[in-house]
Amino acid sequence: MGEDRFLDITDKARTGTVGNRNYVFISLLFAACCCFVVFSGCSLPRIIVLDDPLTPEEHLTLGIAYEKSGELDPAIKEYKLAAKKLLLAYLYLGNVYFQKQEFDEAEEYYRKAMKKDPQNADAYNNLAWLYYTARENLDEAERLVLKAMELDPSKGDIYRDTLEKIEELKNSNR
Repeated sequence: MGEDRFLDITDKARTGTVGNRNYVFISLLFAACCCFVVFSGCSLPRIIVLDDPLTPEEHLTLGIAYEKSGELDPAIKEYKLAAKKLLLAYLYLGNVYFQKQEFDEAEEYYRKAMKKDPQNADAYNNLAWLYYTARENLDEAERLVLKAMELDPSKGDIYRDTLEKIEELKNSNR
């Protein structure tokens, strides 16, 4: 007693003092952990989050931050989480896939945005721009951008630029 020393298992087992209870507790805890590891297939317990701590708006904001920093795959993940409740996220998904030049996926999400929110003029314009970029479906592109102009006249200058580019390309193909 009174000595500063490290005790090992054999010291605790031989002492027969109050410290012996600590040894027994530690031994039982160790045995329980070994059984847990053996019977759980050597995997550690997992923490499961049942409720998403972020709101759809926060997922959208996080996706925008990822997109601005050029991290497109994490942006897609966040936009998909936001899309569960926010229709605008479909437009953002289309935009990210467009940036990745994955035009089929971009088209799919622009169409979803238009279907779920028929008043989303940007979805119509962006799909028209996708067709212009891909040099395909130019008649459809023209129809889409005209619909965008009808839905949101306040963005007429932006949409008019899209329309002019489409018309120039159509005229050059004739």
